[in-house]
Amino acid sequence: MTRPGPLQLAVRRARGLPAAPPRHRLLRWARAAWRDPRPGEVAVKLVGEAESQALNARYRGRDRPTNVLAFGLDPPDALGLPRMGDLVICVPVVLREAAEQGKSAEAHFAHMVVHGLLHLQGYDHIEEAERLEMEALERHILADLGFPDPYA
Repeated sequence: MTRPGPLQLAVRRARGLPAAPPRHRLLRWARAAWRDPRPGEVAVKLVGEAESQALNARYRGRDRPTNVLAFGLDPPDALGLPRMGDLVICVPVVLREAAEQGKSAEAHFAHMVVHGLLHLQGYDHIEEAERLEMEALERHILADLGFPDPYA
């Protein structure tokens, strides 16, 4: 297997949010999920429900907040730019889901970062075979990070 390229992570937090993991944890989880041999630059924005809902409605046609949104940009290799993308993580939704599912908030945040990073690298879960592949990879990455199976 080819070693993954370096990954840079910028983190922005909307004002007035409940506690969310610090940048160094987000970076650790993102790097664990980075499989691309090219360098990458990812921006993570931690948002509230109103911003998540607006973005979800605009870009996915779903008028409700969601846990994570991934927006990728894969410039042509000829430009020599790193692979780039943005993750938008809705802190209140992730905290609520973790409580409802009986998971630690940290484990669920880690899952959302890993899930989003895999989307930025082309993984998807629309078709059954793709879903099974993506979930297996998520389980493996999260286990390596010391987290339980997110789908159990």
